[in-house]
Amino acid sequence: MKNLKKYILNKSGRFGQYGGRYVPEMLIPIMEELEESFYKYKKDPGFKKELSDLYKNYSGRPTPLYFCENLTNKLGGAKIFMKNEGLNHTGAHKINHCLGQGLLAKRMNKKRIIAETGAGQHGLATATICAKLGLPCTIYMGAKDYQRQLPNVFWMERLGAKVVVVETGGRILRDAINTALKDLISNPKDTHYLLGTVCGPHPYPAMNAYFQSIIGKEARKQILKQTGKLPDYLVACMGGGSNAIGLFHDFLDDKGIRMIGVEAGGKGIKENDKQCDHAARFQTGRTGVAEGFKSYFLQNKDGQLKNTFSISAGLDYSGVGPQLAYLKEIGRIGTSYALDDEVLKAYKLLAKEEGIFAALESSHAVAEVIKLAPKLPKDKIIVFNCSGRGDKDLFILSEKFNFKLL
Repeated sequence: MKNLKKYILNKSGRFGQYGGRYVPEMLIPIMEELEESFYKYKKDPGFKKELSDLYKNYSGRPTPLYFCENLTNKLGGAKIFMKNEGLNHTGAHKINHCLGQGLLAKRMNKKRIIAETGAGQHGLATATICAKLGLPCTIYMGAKDYQRQLPNVFWMERLGAKVVVVETGGRILRDAINTALKDLISNPKDTHYLLGTVCGPHPYPAMNAYFQSIIGKEARKQILKQTGKLPDYLVACMGGGSNAIGLFHDFLDDKGIRMIGVEAGGKGIKENDKQCDHAARFQTGRTGVAEGFKSYFLQNKDGQLKNTFSISAGLDYSGVGPQLAYLKEIGRIGTSYALDDEVLKAYKLLAKEEGIFAALESSHAVAEVIKLAPKLPKDKIIVFNCSGRGDKDLFILSEKFNFKLL
């Protein structure tokens, strides 16, 4: 059996039939330069020392692995542990790869950084590291996401970033990615595109998986220290997949651990030829090539990407990272989905039982834990990734809970 931990970061950028680099010819040199720099500096002691220092003293790592004792007792089954990435600086796991890519951009002598964002957490983290490193920053954001994630827009602009509203297509994350790629084509020499998940052309999936793998490395040490054994289940929400692969990576070669990626079920697994009421790629999607890589996508009969729907902007995306598509294909990970109503109930339950506000994206993982834990014996252990905190969802949640903001 191949070493999956190494394979997921391999230099070819191919993961079974998935991955690759499907980009216009003029982007090839940019991707090759980034690939060369990443694989060079990931082994460089000075780079690793600087990144480690920023993780510890700037972002606040390691993040806690917290035993949800009240939730465990409430559900009456397996012991539930939460990896609390929401306690990172900027409030989510996104700061992990933003710091890594930011340091790479500086070493590559890039003078400007661009990024896309959906939930705003990646945009906020990008704007933050650009302020820290002294680099100009432009963030592309779909108009739909701009309206429902206004708190993060406010913070991004306070940090000096220029937030550009994208009105094309479904006006969501997919459209922000396409617009950012067009910017990169127009400004290839001095610009670094800080892509926000484990999607896109090689080397982005491998590179962001590497930077996010710190989540699982910490979780392994923490769970062994607290319980003396490894978990039985790992659960994470899954949009593009950066927080999921971050948690899963260090455990991929531990055969006895089951891993579950939870997609956005939205209003239900219903769709027509243009629009889905969900963003669950593994439920009704199929293999295709889009936005520079091969993976699972929600597509119409002509192969065009469908518009998607989710209460959570960060999961409202028609594709999924190629490593996760591969891991699903070989049976190493399982997938599930949570409906919006289940997500809201999960959000409320975690807040009430543990005093923790999870992001709506992360609440998809909580919803799966609520279903799974009562079915398991009390000696089993579940670790779920709370990829971000819920401050950013104020406008969405106030509407759903009938609370009128001033």
